[in-house]
Amino acid sequence: MAKLRIVHYINQFFAQIGGEEKADYPLEYRDGKYVGPGLAFMQAWGNEAQIVGTIVCGDSYFGENIDKATSEVVEIVRKAKPDLFLAGPGFNAGRYGVACATACAAVEERLGIPTLTGLYVENPGVDMFRDKIYIVSTKNSAAGMRGAVKVMAPLALKLARHERIGASVEEGYIPRGQRVNFFERERGARRAVDMLIKKLGGRPFVTEYPMPSFDRVNPVSPVTDLSHTKVALVTSGGIVPKGNPDHIESSNASHFGEYDITGVMDLTSDAYETAHGGYDPVCANEDADRVLPVDVMRDLEREGVIGSLHNKFYTTVGNGTAVASAKKFGGEIAQRLKEDGVQAVILTST
Repeated sequence: MAKLRIVHYINQFFAQIGGEEKADYPLEYRDGKYVGPGLAFMQAWGNEAQIVGTIVCGDSYFGENIDKATSEVVEIVRKAKPDLFLAGPGFNAGRYGVACATACAAVEERLGIPTLTGLYVENPGVDMFRDKIYIVSTKNSAAGMRGAVKVMAPLALKLARHERIGASVEEGYIPRGQRVNFFERERGARRAVDMLIKKLGGRPFVTEYPMPSFDRVNPVSPVTDLSHTKVALVTSGGIVPKGNPDHIESSNASHFGEYDITGVMDLTSDAYETAHGGYDPVCANEDADRVLPVDVMRDLEREGVIGSLHNKFYTTVGNGTAVASAKKFGGEIAQRLKEDGVQAVILTST
């Protein structure tokens, strides 16, 4: 029996080209080659499947040229005629994860070829595409590569052969929000009581209807006197000084920026722009106050509506940024604001 044909997608890091300094590496196809995680997959498949080619693309290149890069991936896969398109695993790398999921969704939608990727549950690519593609749940870093391949390799074979795919708890993929009718050995009442007894006894149990997990943040008391309040501006809209001096990424930001606006009354187009890659930047580049309203805040400061505008603003890019990164940024920014005596913050998006 002929081996199943697989086309594999990886980023510049796993292709051993380089790290962030090579994130702008353009998309290329290595026909007949497999590298990085491909070696582990090939070993796991043995004589059942083979990688017939590897697509390599820098994370920033894909994010900044998403339509072009996606179309190039689809065209390469179309010509290669594989039984499956495999991407990653991307773990918790935001830009890489979004690229993997975007490519899988496009291949499946445009070509009807099965696809598979592996991501950490908090990777932004999961929420964007979990209902469209199969995504195996992985650990949050490449340290979980062996475990990811162990789950992804057999599922890839089943998808490539168009075999029946079991429930997410059986196959290891992240639930897709789809329900399938089946017969259980025990009726619902008995299963419910069994779970309740285990819960009351402090023993582990698995719910049949997991609830979504949300952060619950208790709101602080409202500001009672704005006229004596020091207010700061924080944005995920990517507003930065012209030239983006701290090189904040357009997607999956790895850091935030802190910029002094002492004496700045208006964010003019010759001095400020947006680094964000997730929306049309034209309006923001024409007038950055549309995203970060320094001009309006200065008016309120002059009129005595607020006590003062903090002399620094904080900015990052929310596009494709991992939840864990966003939490880390928020904690660090909040600490700096508290140390500077800021009493209220206006958060803006895009």
